Amino acid sequence: MRPVLRRGDLVDVVAPGFPSTAESVTNAVAWLQGLGLEARVPADLFGADLLCANSDAVRFRHLKRALSARDSRAIWCVRAGYGAIRLIERLRALPRPPQRKLFIGYSDATTIHYFLNLHWRWPSLHGPLLDRLGAGLLATDDLAELREVLFADRGEVMFTALRPLNAAARRRQRIAGHVFGGNLTVLQTILGTPLQRAHRGILFLEDTGERGYRVDRMLQHLAQAGGLDGLAAIVLGSFVGGDEADGSNLIAPVLKRFAATQRFPVLAGMPAGHGAEQRPVFFATRAELCCGASPKLSIAVPQFGPDR
Repeated sequence: MRPVLRRGDLVDVVAPGFPSTAESVTNAVAWLQGLGLEARVPADLFGADLLCANSDAVRFRHLKRALSARDSRAIWCVRAGYGAIRLIERLRALPRPPQRKLFIGYSDATTIHYFLNLHWRWPSLHGPLLDRLGAGLLATDDLAELREVLFADRGEVMFTALRPLNAAARRRQRIAGHVFGGNLTVLQTILGTPLQRAHRGILFLEDTGERGYRVDRMLQHLAQAGGLDGLAAIVLGSFVGGDEADGSNLIAPVLKRFAATQRFPVLAGMPAGHGAEQRPVFFATRAELCCGASPKLSIAVPQFGPDR
């Protein structure tokens, strides 16, 4: 088995959501080249559209080509924003390509992660966006870890110092299963659509800029719509911003109250999401959550054969 990536591999750059700037793309390509990777950027990556980086048809064409290309090893989002959900119906109509590859991004890309993980059974990486990497905004330790998991044939990513939020999380037990999820706001939009699938694994959630009552409403919606049915556990990442008008913040007590109503373990403290810490979180790979006094979560780095 080979590492996820190695020098000389080709990476397809996509923009399924909001546009970025030409400078950010140039910086992103330079960053990829600094890793010894080759970057393929569509000439029409950005174009005219009401909301997104380009029309739905063009953005889908870029994503379809990246997913199907036999010469590339990964697909990396240049920016988040909004737009991926507009491509899902077209993605659902595609046959699954025979060659797996790693999709990387977060936030709005949650929709694509969900599709790849639960419909195609492909692993993916909830990880930093290229515009942030190209601008040098990732913490040194997180950048070093990202390089290691992609290039060093590392077996797993370990998350310690998790905080149990309910009785089930404080009880000593081991839970095995795949991690999936991502941005809470984006996941809520999947409810009631053909994209929704039952999952008995570990749900990862994070968000940004949402006040306490909105986070509470989304969690209640997930629960009442059956989005939490069968889950083994929830692990919460960073919830950034969301201050009230008086400067207070209700996110932590909202999450604690939600956890108290759940029979499965709910833990907080995963250093991933929109915050300053953005550790790599692999979805749809083997994972084990150990609850109790010193909870920890280990997630396997996906392995790909030489021909995938």
